[in-house]
Amino acid sequence: MSPPLPNSQRPQNLRPWDWTVPRVAVFLFLLALGALLWLLHRQEIEEQKATLINDMLWVEQNLDFQLSRHQEHLQQLAQDYFAGELAGPRFDPHARSLMLNSPGMVKLLILDEGGALLRGAPGTVTDDIGGIAPRPEPSRQAYTLSNSTGKAAFSPPYPDEGEFFFDLVVPYFRDSQLLGTIMATFSIRKLIAEQVPWWFAERYRLSVTDAGGAVLGSKSNLKAGEETLNYQIPFEPPGHGLLLVANAYRTETGLWRNALAVIIVGLAIAVLGSLWSLRRHVQRRLEAEQALSREHAFRKAMEDSLFTGLRARDLDGRIIYVNPAFCRMTGFSASELVGLSPPMPYWVPEEYDATLTAHQKVLAGLAPSEGVELPLQRKNGERFDALIYEAPLIDAEGRHTGWMGSVLDVTERKRAEELSRQQREKLQFTARLVTMGEMASTLAHELNQPLSAISSYTTGCINRLDAGDLPRSELREALGKLAAQAQRAGRVIRRIYDFVRRSEPQRAFCNVNEIIEDATGLIEADARKGGVRIVQDLFSPLPEILADRVMIEQVLLNLMRNGMDAMQATPSDRKQLIVSTVLDEKGILVSVADHGSGIAQEAAAHLFEPFFSTKPEGMGMGLNICRSIIEFHKGRMWVDANPEGGTVFRFTLPREEA
Repeated sequence: MSPPLPNSQRPQNLRPWDWTVPRVAVFLFLLALGALLWLLHRQEIEEQKATLINDMLWVEQNLDFQLSRHQEHLQQLAQDYFAGELAGPRFDPHARSLMLNSPGMVKLLILDEGGALLRGAPGTVTDDIGGIAPRPEPSRQAYTLSNSTGKAAFSPPYPDEGEFFFDLVVPYFRDSQLLGTIMATFSIRKLIAEQVPWWFAERYRLSVTDAGGAVLGSKSNLKAGEETLNYQIPFEPPGHGLLLVANAYRTETGLWRNALAVIIVGLAIAVLGSLWSLRRHVQRRLEAEQALSREHAFRKAMEDSLFTGLRARDLDGRIIYVNPAFCRMTGFSASELVGLSPPMPYWVPEEYDATLTAHQKVLAGLAPSEGVELPLQRKNGERFDALIYEAPLIDAEGRHTGWMGSVLDVTERKRAEELSRQQREKLQFTARLVTMGEMASTLAHELNQPLSAISSYTTGCINRLDAGDLPRSELREALGKLAAQAQRAGRVIRRIYDFVRRSEPQRAFCNVNEIIEDATGLIEADARKGGVRIVQDLFSPLPEILADRVMIEQVLLNLMRNGMDAMQATPSDRKQLIVSTVLDEKGILVSVADHGSGIAQEAAAHLFEPFFSTKPEGMGMGLNICRSIIEFHKGRMWVDANPEGGTVFRFTLPREEA
C-alpha cells in the first residue's frame, strides 16, 4: 500500500463549474459526432439506394434484351426448320449451338400443328417423338395463347423437380396456316445465375418472386439481412406478376468501424490488447497445425500413390516405416515389417551373405550412389530382382537418424533386357547367314579352284606313277602343291565356319587389322567379280583390343558389301573400296570409304533405324545390327560424305590393351 500524500500534494477542491464545462464539451462533442455519423450514414444509404436502382434497371434491361434475343432466335429457328433447311442431321448441331448460347434455356422442342413432338435439342428430350407428352397447365396455356394470337407467348412459372421454369412459345404460320410451334423452357435459377454479372452478385442478393412474395429463383443462397436496402421491379417479359427483387448485403462503413474502434480502444484497451495477443497466438498455432496437417496429408498421398517402395530404417537397421508400395512388393503388411531387424523375412536365404554385406555397408555409410541390385522374395515365396537406393534420413534438427531406401522392382525390366539380347543375337546370326548366302556362289567358285587343282595334281601323279617314269623329286613337288591347295581350301572353309557358327558373344583380345584381313579374304572374290579393288590403309602396329572377333568381322563385311553395292554404276577406274585404321588416345578408328553415288542428307538421318534401307530389296536391318554391335563394344558408329564422292562409314572401338 502506498503512503498517504502530504497536504501540500493533495488535490484542491474543484468548483462545480470546473467539471461542467469539460463534461458539456464532451457531451456536445459526442452529440456532434453522433449527428455527423448519422448524416453520413443517411447520405451513404441514399447513395446506395440510388446505385441499387440504377443497377436493377440495368439488370432488368439486360434480361429483357436477352429474352427478346431468344425470341428472335426461336423465330428464326422455326423459319429455318419448317423451310426444310435443318432437316436430318443438320438440326442437332444447330440446336445444340442455340442451347449453348441461350443462358437459362434447358429444353428446346419443335411441335407440329397438333402439338405432337417433332424434334428436340440433343440431351433435352425425354418424350417420344410423334407423341403428345403431358405438359404443365401453364405450358398448355401459353401454347394455346400463342397459337390463337399468332404471337410469341410466355407461360406463367411452374415448379418441376425443386425448381421453377417458364416456357417461351413461338408459333410459326405460313399463309395464315399454323405449321408448328417452337417451345423453349427456361430455368429461372439458371437464367438469373448466368445473366447477372459477378459485380452485381457481390453487392446484392437478386431473387425472382411471384405476386405472393414466394422466391422462385435466386442468384445466391446467402441471406441479405432483415434491415438492408431492397428494391423490386416487374420482371417483364415473362410477366405474370413476376418481380425482380434485390436486397443489398449488409456492409459496415469505415466511419462506423473507426468510431467503434475508438470507443472500444478507449474503454478496454488492455482487454483488447490481451485478447488480440491471445488471438494471434492461437491463430498462429492453428495455422501451423493446419499447415502441418496439409503437408502430412500431401506427403502421405504422394507416398501412397508411388509405385516405388520406400523403407526407412534407424541407425541399428531396424525398420521404422514402409509405404504401401513396399508392402505390395514384398507381400507383407506394414505391421509385419515395422520393428524388424535383420535378417528380414523378404531376404533370399541363398543370398543371405551378400544381402547382409550390402546391409552393413549401408549402415556404415558406404552405400553406392548408383544403387545395389539384390534378389528378394515375397511372402508367398516368389522371387524378384530389386534395385535399392539408400540415402541418409535427416530429422528437423539436422541429425542423422537412419536411412531411407527406395526399392524398385526391376524383374520385368531385366527379363525384357534378356529377351532383347537373345533376339538381337538371333538377328545377328540370321544376318550372318544372309550375308553368307549372298556370297555362296562366289565362295563356291573360290573353293572350286583349289579342289580343281587338287584333282588335276592327283590325276597327273596317278598317270605318271602308272607309266613308271615319275622321279621322286617331281612327286614331292606335286604333293607339296597338293598340300598347299588343300590348305587354301581349308582356310576358306574355316573362315566360313567361324563366321556363320552360332555362339554367345565371346570377347577376347584380338587385332583389328587381322580381322580386316579375314573379312577381305571372304569378300575379295565378290570384289573381283564386281571389278572393285579393295585398298587397305592399316595403321601398324595396332594394339590388341577386347572384342568379339566374329561380330566385328560381321560389321566389316556388311559395310564392305554396302560399299561395293553403292559402286555398281561407278566407272571402273574409280571402283575402289578403302578400308583404313587409325590409332589415337581413345581407341581405334575404322573407316570404310567408297566412291559410289553417296547418301542423301534426309536418308542419312534415318540410316541406322530398323527397316530403313536405301536398296530396293534391302531388309533395312544391316546397319542397325552393325550399330548395335559397335555399341555393345562401347564404341560409336556414324556416316560421313566422302570428299572425293561417295560415302565413308566410321566406327570406333575403345582401347583396351592386353
